[in-house]
Amino acid sequence: MPRKAQAAGAGAPEPTGARPPETSLASPELYLNRELTWLEFNRRVLHEAEDPRTPLLERVKFTAIVSSNLDEFFMKRIGGLKQQVGAGVQHPTVDGRTPRRQIAECYAVVRDLAERKRRVFGELLGLLGDAGIRILGYSELSEKERKGLRQHYQRNIYPLVTPQSIDPAHPFPFISNLSLNLLVTLRYPRERETSLARVKVPVGAGIPRFIRAGDGERFVPLEEVMRHNLDMLFPEMEVTACELFRVTRNANTERNEEQADDLLSLIESELQDRRFAPIVRLEVGADMDPVHRGMLAAELELTEADDVFDVEGMLAFRDLFEIAALGYPELRDPPHHPVDHPRLMTDRNIFHVLRDAGAILLQHPYDSFATSVERFLMEASEDPKVRAIKMTLYRTASDSRIIDCLVNAANNGKQVAVAVELKARFDEAANIRLAERMEEAGIHVTYGVVGLKTHCKVILVVRQDYNGLRRYVHIGTGNYHPGTARVYSDLGLLTSDETIGQDATELFNYLTTGYTPRRTYRKLLPAPKHLKRALLARIEREAELHSEKSPGLIQFKMNALEDADIVAALYRAARQGVRIDLIIRDSCRLRPGVPGLSESVRVVSVVGRFLEHARIYYFRNGGDEEYFIGSADAMKRNLEYRVEVLAPVEAPELRKEIRTMIDVQLGDRRSAWDMRPDGSYLQRTPGERDDPRGSHEILVDLAEKRRKAGARLKKKKARGVVRRSAR
Repeated sequence: MPRKAQAAGAGAPEPTGARPPETSLASPELYLNRELTWLEFNRRVLHEAEDPRTPLLERVKFTAIVSSNLDEFFMKRIGGLKQQVGAGVQHPTVDGRTPRRQIAECYAVVRDLAERKRRVFGELLGLLGDAGIRILGYSELSEKERKGLRQHYQRNIYPLVTPQSIDPAHPFPFISNLSLNLLVTLRYPRERETSLARVKVPVGAGIPRFIRAGDGERFVPLEEVMRHNLDMLFPEMEVTACELFRVTRNANTERNEEQADDLLSLIESELQDRRFAPIVRLEVGADMDPVHRGMLAAELELTEADDVFDVEGMLAFRDLFEIAALGYPELRDPPHHPVDHPRLMTDRNIFHVLRDAGAILLQHPYDSFATSVERFLMEASEDPKVRAIKMTLYRTASDSRIIDCLVNAANNGKQVAVAVELKARFDEAANIRLAERMEEAGIHVTYGVVGLKTHCKVILVVRQDYNGLRRYVHIGTGNYHPGTARVYSDLGLLTSDETIGQDATELFNYLTTGYTPRRTYRKLLPAPKHLKRALLARIEREAELHSEKSPGLIQFKMNALEDADIVAALYRAARQGVRIDLIIRDSCRLRPGVPGLSESVRVVSVVGRFLEHARIYYFRNGGDEEYFIGSADAMKRNLEYRVEVLAPVEAPELRKEIRTMIDVQLGDRRSAWDMRPDGSYLQRTPGERDDPRGSHEILVDLAEKRRKAGARLKKKKARGVVRRSAR
């Protein structure tokens, strides 16, 4: 369904058509706001929930994704902006906005998104009902269903519920982050005076938000069950009102790790701080009594006019993931099964395969993570010739085979060193547990470099080959997480390149010591020491090499383009006529298509079945092309405050694969959106001769074709071996 461009609210007034002078590149109106462009990305995600071309349960899923995204936005971004306001920060961002102004503009967009969410949810409820899936109010149930739900609640949920009074004898209770709560107004029979109680809705830890009622796919929200059975909590009391509210707390609670004696203890303290962090948002049912609304705002130390959000209908749409997970394959995308990489469709030792191939490019989720990255680590843990394994770990699953492989390697007597990033946002507790488990197994665990997050994704395996020690390396754009590897679009490079192996050794020595003097890298581009400088130099080089006979071309694919120095360099290159293609998933400060400034720039966002997560940097370089993949977005935090790595892709056949991916996404007519100069986006519409499929579907088909070609080649080689042995 084609959509009109959405008002971005993403920047100052659009620049005029006059050619800006060189000195104007510092002018705020040339830069879009990071927070507002990220919210604009969520408009595009919400569009997938609105689009009838999207299967029904996938539409429900996208509604939940937007809600989850906005929760994190308040926890991270609004929380950080509020801290700046509290600290008296008045300095504007590169786009000219103070923290207070950013909050005000973000709130306006969030309220608009909430209204759109409410409308689409109403539509989805009707469509779900037509498909036999109903989300009901308590009054819509039969007497038998109500009785069954009451019994289920009494046995399985009621013992976990703890009501808390709110009166002069009881301090206002602690309200946990993202919790859903009932505010109950009570009085004794035949008395006029009322009192209040808070009851937390205990969603989680095995208790679903949506409770099945009777037979079939009929569900009632848990809060509905609780509010209609309050007599169990408050026997012989009269309930005069029951209202819903929900809070969001600030997640920015980092302390100064440079002054910490024990980083592990510091992170554990930060987690405790986050639990009790200031509240940044209060959501209330639209029917809440204004007096109660004001009381909650005051108790939670919020500005009622700004920080309280009235919600029509259901709160916490993120719980719709439960409905989206129902087993109706006909109501979701066709099942996707990652394929084995053609080079790895063999029982040969993976290190022998890599030694012969030189390098292998992995495309997840199209290529299987289990039969590539996990296999790489599994064989390394068991191969008697492997001497050492070194790895960075930012996020992974708690039950990951990755950890099992590392523990197995240590048990097999190999040297194993893992740089764990304890400050991976929202994964701190999980990473602490994993670090402790690995240390117990004898693995050398470090926590990276003080003051920097370790965000790079690198595995280094040192093996005793027939001609001496040889290094094998994996460098990825995504986390070593088997779950996200099935839904994130990422790239990985498996290589036996000796120079990359030497660079990786230097990188791990840096991560385990923090010492930087005289570290030289010949192929890898690490941050924060080298990467930003290298990117700026290459952008400038592209402008210098540009000519009519040899036109310049820069193509970047990433999650976000936020660094103002990179944006300014791209503007300068565009002024020289260099063509610039940017495939940016969410935040983008650069304005494309501005006359005299960025006419040769286009910004494309792909929003579809998979989450775009790969980072690619391409420079035509006068015909001597350069391709890099890695972990870093073009954001100030990534380039200056994180340990990141870009790796060159040099083999012609692997470059061809990346070229195909870029071209498919730039040519997408289903899932691609074009940014306009004011920061708004317009979704493309397939023409009669255009492929109506999105780029994700096309790349799924291309992976299957690669698999079939690999299988045919494998059979052909097997037949050749049989014929030779018959002779």
